[in-house]
Amino acid sequence: MCFSAFATFIVGCQSYEPMPLDIDTHRSSLDTRLLDIEPLSAFVERLDALHNGEPTQFDFSDGISPSEGEVLALFYNPELRIARLRAGASLAEFDTVGLWEDPVFGYDGVDVTSPSAPFEFSIMGNITIPISGRLGAEKERAGAAYEAQLRTIVDAEWQTRAALRSQWAKWAAATERVALINDVITQLQEINAIADILVTAGELNRVHHRLLQVELSSKMVEATEVELQVMEASFDLLGIIGLSPAAASMLVPTFPVLDIPHVDDETARLIESNTELAVQFAEYETAEKSLHVEIKKQFPDITLGSGYGSEFNDHRVMFGLSIPLPVLNANRAGIAIASANRAVARATAETTFAHLYRELAAATITLQMKQSQRNHYEKTIVPMLEDQTRDIEKIVELGEVDTFILLETVSRQFDAKQQLISLQLAELDAVINVLRMYGPDDQMNPSPVHKEISTERTLGGVQ
Repeated sequence: MCFSAFATFIVGCQSYEPMPLDIDTHRSSLDTRLLDIEPLSAFVERLDALHNGEPTQFDFSDGISPSEGEVLALFYNPELRIARLRAGASLAEFDTVGLWEDPVFGYDGVDVTSPSAPFEFSIMGNITIPISGRLGAEKERAGAAYEAQLRTIVDAEWQTRAALRSQWAKWAAATERVALINDVITQLQEINAIADILVTAGELNRVHHRLLQVELSSKMVEATEVELQVMEASFDLLGIIGLSPAAASMLVPTFPVLDIPHVDDETARLIESNTELAVQFAEYETAEKSLHVEIKKQFPDITLGSGYGSEFNDHRVMFGLSIPLPVLNANRAGIAIASANRAVARATAETTFAHLYRELAAATITLQMKQSQRNHYEKTIVPMLEDQTRDIEKIVELGEVDTFILLETVSRQFDAKQQLISLQLAELDAVINVLRMYGPDDQMNPSPVHKEISTERTLGGVQ
């Protein structure tokens, strides 16, 4: 009977199943992530349904746009995957915490060596009854910890989107610089062709001609360097998205289209929607619940026991009751540590807010300055350079060709266009930074993909 009772308890236990790490399969999945679009398309519909209920067109036939890249990053970014799996661990703790302790079964037997002595035994079972409220407090703490993990996912998603926007703009700017320098090289080749004719006609000496050739060669070397920058920027971008280098040809080199929402009170928006601050709020709530648990631990739980035994042929039914007395220990160490951790969490949240408050003010001022710089450049310097170009064209039409004036004009135009790209990129980075500080408009749930990944289901060939 004892064995059958013991077997009944054992049946409810779980068994270990190994799951070997297979990097080769994961590597193969990187190259096939864009082949099976249906699960990802379904994710896009769920994601967009959170906003306006109308699915966004998601089509790779014309390449991957910045907005589509953001969806892909939410789906495939490796850091987000790890954050979601960690949230799954917190959810598992929340689902299982707060259970009663397992009952304890004990058996003692004594065989006295005297021939006339009977066999003595006792069977005892103990169960702890939680009357302190500790289990409920532990459940609340686990729920707060899971909530903190969800807030961490939201923050990671928002930071990933900001990083992707910035990297996409950087890559698009580098791509534009390649086209720009190739155009300059074509113009310099035309100027050198004119210079060849002038040298043959004796109207240009070889020293000046060689300077033109050096300028052309220098731009060719610079073009190679810019192409390398484009490649590095595209690989960094693919790393954020979570795609293999083979997908580089599908990226569309355009700047992300971003609008800053109107905000009446920036400080209120920061407190309500900033994802980094939301993590600190959740961490503080977890510290609060942890202290509550430690407070509950100082109050005792009752352990009840009952059993059956035999001694000197006297059969007896046994009862037991034990209750700790919180006199000497009273969980003072646990309470002190939890209280100190709560103070740390409070200071961390307050310090984070102060840092973000200053950072938002600086980001807003930076954006205004970058917008002012670009507007001033477009309204003053660009028109003057255009006038200079038109004047040079008129001189050339009259048959008066000065190769060095042509070279200076081309160089000035190239520098101006380079500066415009840099100003546009700087302004866009400032916009991205302000949006990152503002946080998402809809606060604050992780993207729907976290459900599939946290339960280890396969999506788009990735487990």
